[in-house]
Amino acid sequence: MTTPVLVAVDGGGTKTDAVALTPDGEIVGRARGAGSSPHFVGLVGSVAVVDALVREVAGAHPVAAAELYLSGLDLPVEEESYRAALAGRDWAGDALVDNDLFAVLRAGTDEPDAIAVVCGSGVNAVGVRGDGERVRFASLGELSGDWGGGYGLGAAALWHAARALDGRGPATTLVEAICGRLGAASVDELIEDLHFERRSHDELTALPPDIFAHAAAGDEVAGQIVDRQADEVVAYIRAIVGRLELSDAAVPVVLGGSILRAGHPRLEQRVRVGMAALAPRARIVRPDAPPIAGAALLALDHVGAPAAAHDRVRAALG
Repeated sequence: MTTPVLVAVDGGGTKTDAVALTPDGEIVGRARGAGSSPHFVGLVGSVAVVDALVREVAGAHPVAAAELYLSGLDLPVEEESYRAALAGRDWAGDALVDNDLFAVLRAGTDEPDAIAVVCGSGVNAVGVRGDGERVRFASLGELSGDWGGGYGLGAAALWHAARALDGRGPATTLVEAICGRLGAASVDELIEDLHFERRSHDELTALPPDIFAHAAAGDEVAGQIVDRQADEVVAYIRAIVGRLELSDAAVPVVLGGSILRAGHPRLEQRVRVGMAALAPRARIVRPDAPPIAGAALLALDHVGAPAAAHDRVRAALG
C-alpha cells in the first residue's frame, strides 16, 4: 500500500513551492510552479496552480494532510473563501490555509514567542505568543496604513526625483539612477509614461538596489528613504511587542523578503537600534532555510513528528 504523505505549499506572487513528505521527514516529491497569490492571479487561478502542484508532488501517494501558506491571504474572509474554493478536491478535506508569513516565521525559529517581518515586493509582519495568541495585519497597502517594500521604495524615489527637478525638494543623485535603471530619457518622460499607462508602475520595484547604493554613497535623499523603511520595520515590531506584551522576552525577530535578507548596513543598524529600545532582549534571526522548509516543518509540528524528522527536512530543504 502506498504511504500517505503530508503536503506543504508556500505560494507567493512570482512562484509557488510544494513538497510531499512522510511523517518521518522523508521528502518524496518537490516542485515549483507559477505564482499563486490570489491578489495577483485571482482565487480560481491560485487554486489551479496549487492543485496542480499538490498532485504533482504527491504522485501516487494519498494525501493525509495538506498545509497551504499563501501570500495574499491577509483577512479571515480570504482564508474562508480559499477553503471553500478547494472543496471537492480529493486531497483538500481538512487542508490548513494560512498566510505565507507563518512559513517564513517557522523557517527561522521554533520558539513559542516570535515575530516575523517580511520586506520584499511589499511589507508585512506577524507575531505569535506561546499561549496561541497571534498578531496579524491587513496588509492592503495604503488603505491599511502600509508603506514600503519594493514598490513603496521605488515610488518614494520617483517622488523625490520629481521634486528635485522642479525645485520643491533637495537635489539627489537618484534622478540619474532612476533614468539609468529604467531606461528613461528623463524623469518627466517616465512620469508621463506611467501616468498614461504606457509603462507599468510595477517597474518601480526595480529601484531599491539603486536607493540603497546611493544611500551608502552619501546621498541624503536616498538615506532618508532607507531610514523610513527601517522605521516602518520597527513600527511593526513595536505593534507586535506591545500587543503581545513581549517587551521583556528574548524574542527572535525573523527577517524575510529580499530587502531585509540583503543585510543593508544602514537599514539593519537602524532596525537594531529601534528594536532594542522596544525589547532589549530581542534578537534578529535570518532563516537558514527557505519558506517552503518552514511550511514543511509546520506540517510535521501538527502531526507531532519527532525532532529527527524536523532535522531531516532541514537537511533536505535548507
